[in-house]
Amino acid sequence: MKNKTIILLVVPPCAPDPEAARTFVTLDSAGGFAVLGGTAVENTGETAVHGGDVGTSHGPEVIGFPPGVVAPPHTTRAADEAAQQAHTDLTTAYNAVAAMPFTHDLSGQDLGGLTLLPGVYRFSSAATLNGTLTLKDQDDPNAQFIFQIGTTLTTGSDSSIISINGGASTWLKGAVFWQVGGSATLGTDSAFARNILARDDITINTDATIRDGSALSQFGDIMLDSNRITKGDLPSK
Repeated sequence: MKNKTIILLVVPPCAPDPEAARTFVTLDSAGGFAVLGGTAVENTGETAVHGGDVGTSHGPEVIGFPPGVVAPPHTTRAADEAAQQAHTDLTTAYNAVAAMPFTHDLSGQDLGGLTLLPGVYRFSSAATLNGTLTLKDQDDPNAQFIFQIGTTLTTGSDSSIISINGGASTWLKGAVFWQVGGSATLGTDSAFARNILARDDITINTDATIRDGSALSQFGDIMLDSNRITKGDLPSK
């Protein structure tokens, strides 16, 4: 019987990018909003928003609150001074994220099943997430994950994002930004994390959640349907 040769291919994880950690992105006043639409925010069902305002920077009203609830002391805002300043700061953050040199090109790959280290990840056109994306922050309090998406972001039903290798303080001091050149759609019952900075519409389908983050659109509508969006001190999984 002949001996068989077995070749084991080991693919190391992407190395963290130190420049991405040093060039830290902030939302400034836009960070006070959990949901900010450019033209409209429309809710269906018992959406619950904690830790930030819900508003529009240019639209005349926020629709569907109630039955949606914004936990005090936060409130709804329609094209007031605070919302307009938040739009300005959102644009600044969006442009800063878009201009960062990317460290990894994931164009054409699905994010589901991947484990990523801190860095700047580029998609030349659309990005999809089906399954679970794991962000491994390596106990780094300055861990930052940047996703630059050329056109659209779409997550499948029951998809999720989790953080590992860091306690609550590590996760909260770090940052995850999804810069989307077009629209973003979160699937039914999906569990998203951190900040969507979209140019156009954001649709958050039934029972989808955003954990410790926000949905921010420069020029589009935001559509909500029985969602839970929470900014604040939540532990990593």
